[in-house]
Amino acid sequence: MEFPYQVLTILVEIFLSLLAFGLVAIVVMYIIDVRQTEHAVRRNYPVIGRFRYLFEHLGEFFRQYFFAMDREEMPFNRSERSWVYQAAKGEDTTVAFGSTRDLKPPGTLLFVNCAYPTLERDAVESGPITFGPYCRQPYETASFFNVSGMSYGAISSPAIRALSRGAKKAGCWMNTGEGALSPYHLEGGADIVFQIGTAKYGVRDQAGNLSDDRLREVAAHEQVRMIEIKLSQGAKPGKGGILPGGKVTEEIAKIRFIAVGQDSISPNRHPDVNNAGELLDFVHRVREVTGKPTGFKCVIGAYGWLDDLCQEILKRGIESAPDFITIDSAEGGTGAAPMSLIDYMGLPVRESLPLVADTLTRYNLKSRIRLITSGKLITPGQVAWALCVGADAVVSARGFMFSLGCIQAMQCNRNTCPTGITTHDPDLQRGLVVADKAERVYRYAKMVQKEVGIIAHSCGVTEPRRLQRMHCRVVQSNGLSMPLDELFPPLPAVSTQRDTALAGS
Repeated sequence: MEFPYQVLTILVEIFLSLLAFGLVAIVVMYIIDVRQTEHAVRRNYPVIGRFRYLFEHLGEFFRQYFFAMDREEMPFNRSERSWVYQAAKGEDTTVAFGSTRDLKPPGTLLFVNCAYPTLERDAVESGPITFGPYCRQPYETASFFNVSGMSYGAISSPAIRALSRGAKKAGCWMNTGEGALSPYHLEGGADIVFQIGTAKYGVRDQAGNLSDDRLREVAAHEQVRMIEIKLSQGAKPGKGGILPGGKVTEEIAKIRFIAVGQDSISPNRHPDVNNAGELLDFVHRVREVTGKPTGFKCVIGAYGWLDDLCQEILKRGIESAPDFITIDSAEGGTGAAPMSLIDYMGLPVRESLPLVADTLTRYNLKSRIRLITSGKLITPGQVAWALCVGADAVVSARGFMFSLGCIQAMQCNRNTCPTGITTHDPDLQRGLVVADKAERVYRYAKMVQKEVGIIAHSCGVTEPRRLQRMHCRVVQSNGLSMPLDELFPPLPAVSTQRDTALAGS
């Protein structure tokens, strides 16, 4: 059958039309490029200079999928992400032939296996710990790996719903982040840590001050088990939360008590907290209003204020102490932050966590104030290290984002997240199926708990919270490792007026 002449004619006409349109477009771009003054490359190389921006954009994806080695990428390398993906999907997480992890660089963690490891029959589940023994409604939990703060607004409603359901099934808590309590946090039935940020979203009055009445409304939910006062965040210490106006929908504005469609910038600190005494006053106020364990979250930079805080606690009595402190790392993540802060500000968790643990121990407050930590702790080895150093619990945000399907596209601040996690675009959210992702959240949490247990048993202890500093070593600049208990030796206890009085009696 011969090809119809009329069809061929139409195709030729279409081709010529497209060619003419393309030539016109090239001419227009040429004129624009040579006349504009903002971009030197486009001015000197009109039209073809535009390919620079295309290649620069595509380079992100080529590096991730084709050129970067398994352990090269930042902030999380392919090896770390792959382990989370496999754990979340319920796939085999074992590997063959040998580790690709280089054991020589300074800072490498090594756990010391025991000659007589714990038998499976002798292993026990992690025992419960109590937060807030002096408040009206203490919180008891056995979970040592939990969901860190992610606000509704920074992440989508399907993501929150999946995290809530998965956390409930895994028996761990989830933190609301500073964006207030949404119905989606409550939907799955998980235990909730409600975070009060510097803008006091969800519990603020019209002037932006803390409202006791709204705080009581939040605390009235049985699922809300603890209250966390956010002083600072790892990715942007000294800077408040940033929610672009494009993400401030009518629903989010109603939940947070803010204006629709306007950028929501939190103050860089609580205006009513300026010293140790005022911080304890704020903790006391929230705990009295809610009746629930209350602590604070901070990034450690300068640390002399910790001594001031501990001394003020001992002066007032241990009942006045915060029920927990959450230490966030300078390596923490966020949806949007100035590069000057995200790259340079604050101490990494490897330095700040032992510092805080030792400070609390020096003042004999370690058993009173529970220590929670976060900051790139997404794999079992990293979580086990934190327990060795002195953490009572570890929280992770980005680890659970990976379990939801995050591909580290680095578009959290653009409302264009391709996996539907950090976007409010309904078309993109459609890809995140809540029932499926909730199972992934559950499997990831349980696998972390299981493999931290494997490390603990290999070290010769019966459960993860019995790990100590002597069980972990860190490679030094000379290539040899040093145990944590020598790297961070115990400091002498601080003598207080109460100690002196007791000795005299």
